[in-house]
Amino acid sequence: MADIDNKDQAEMDPADMEDVEDVEEEETVENSKRKACQLTEQLMQNPQILAALQEGLDGLNGSPSGYIESLPKVVKRRINALKNLQVKCVHIEAKFYEEVHELERKYAALYQPFFDKRSEIVKAAYEPTDEECEWKADEEEELTDEMKEKAKLEEEKKDEEKEDPKGIPEFWLTVFKNVDLLSDMLQEHDEPILKHLQDIKVKFSDPGQPLSFGLEFHFEPNDFFSNTVLTKTYKMRSEPEETNPFSFDGPEITSCTGSTIEWTKGKNVTLKTIKKKQKHKGRGTVRTVTKTVPNDSFFNFFTPPEVPENGELDEDSEAVLAADFEIGHFIRERIVPRAVLYFTGEAIEDDDDDYDEEGEEADDEEGEEEADEENDPDYDPKKDAASPAECKSQ
Repeated sequence: MADIDNKDQAEMDPADMEDVEDVEEEETVENSKRKACQLTEQLMQNPQILAALQEGLDGLNGSPSGYIESLPKVVKRRINALKNLQVKCVHIEAKFYEEVHELERKYAALYQPFFDKRSEIVKAAYEPTDEECEWKADEEEELTDEMKEKAKLEEEKKDEEKEDPKGIPEFWLTVFKNVDLLSDMLQEHDEPILKHLQDIKVKFSDPGQPLSFGLEFHFEPNDFFSNTVLTKTYKMRSEPEETNPFSFDGPEITSCTGSTIEWTKGKNVTLKTIKKKQKHKGRGTVRTVTKTVPNDSFFNFFTPPEVPENGELDEDSEAVLAADFEIGHFIRERIVPRAVLYFTGEAIEDDDDDYDEEGEEADDEEGEEEADEENDPDYDPKKDAASPAECKSQ
């Protein structure tokens, strides 16, 4: 038998022998990767290893070098003097933000006429002139007069085939659906209601009053509730805490309140009715009980958790309020001033570009590294260590 094997091996083509060696080598590499993955999994399941890794990661965040503790007492006294100076700077910074709030109020009054006209166009209270509607997009610069005329005729033909809608239908609903932060709040049963949303306005607190801002959601008459305006008010604080002044980082929202929605009977989308079967312990009879429970809805936005006087909240309420503050701030800072750009999607593309640039740069760097490796005559892909993705697949 051995002679036959040797004979077969002798008659085998040298190229076939190379293929066999390659297969054996690949199998060896795969086995090595598999063993490496198994070892990694075992190590990551070891609590002592995980603790050591976490300790190492914590060390990356930065920590006092110990130099301050080693200083003489007289130098530490001077450092305390610097910290007292810093506290005074913090209080001046708080005043700076109060004046910024005053500037916001001033310029909000200058913006408002344009926002009012936007609202009139959206709800068909005003029809803009041809001059107001003329807009030259970048891509139109390269079009010939003949192509422009053809495109105009095609648009007019399409308009003739459709009904003439009033204003800009579903303007704010489309804005909400285009923004991830807001679309995550939307439910299917919210959309018919938000089609009636005609405007969102920002109102700042009056001069001399505690800092706050309000969001006003203006609705046309509808079958869902009798309110024409739903409000959300955010109270802010722009002063350092006495016990921890260095934590001050500008005005912060401390609480918020929403208006009560006067729902039409049977139209409250923030509640739903469920039926539960209950079995009597003694008699064994079964009855069906109807129960009303909270329902997911955008309109829960107007009933945030109340902040108690002591300021202490459970974790769930804190998470809800943190998200609520973020949403309120985003609507005030981005959505209201740039509504048309979120409607068309242009603002979203700009936001994405801010992140894509960094990602593309990273991708380019990875591509360069791969190209360098492939151009390296000593580069052998088989000797690469197993990747996390390979570990998962194995």
